[in-house]
Amino acid sequence: MNNKTLMNNLRCIKDFPKKGINFRDVTTLFKDPECLRIMVDELYEIYKDKGITKIVGIESRGFVLASALAIKLGAGVVLCRKPGKLPAETVQESFTKEYGEDTIEIHKDAITSDDVILLHDDLLATGGTMLAAFHLVEKFCPKNIFVNFIIEIKDEGLDGRSIFKKETEITTLITV
Repeated sequence: MNNKTLMNNLRCIKDFPKKGINFRDVTTLFKDPECLRIMVDELYEIYKDKGITKIVGIESRGFVLASALAIKLGAGVVLCRKPGKLPAETVQESFTKEYGEDTIEIHKDAITSDDVILLHDDLLATGGTMLAAFHLVEKFCPKNIFVNFIIEIKDEGLDGRSIFKKETEITTLITV
């Protein structure tokens, strides 16, 4: 899609968090009301007819659009967080990242088999966190799972999309 307004407002920070990384900072898109409206409207158009009942936002930048879009779709929001952040009983999924192992969790009662889930996060690079979130949500046996990112990075030789099953419907608003 690569909306011109979004592209013009996306901040890139070279060598962050370490040398050689060109960090895409979505907070500049969140703080601009026009960019926020564009993103929510574009996501709504993609998902309005998919029967989404819950949007799972990945900690923490995924929470922003998950919440805004959920209001427009009439869906609920589920938080996918690091261990120890959710107060009730949880279901967990551990995964390996470039620099070690990590774990994410969702409340045990957050998703049912009647739900249609949209998993949302800000950025697709290697895809490890979202794949773990996908596997975590699969444990709940929902009717369907869709995956969305604001940005997909391909210009640094990354292909996070390739680690998902081919039948997984993945959408992004910006590809760089």
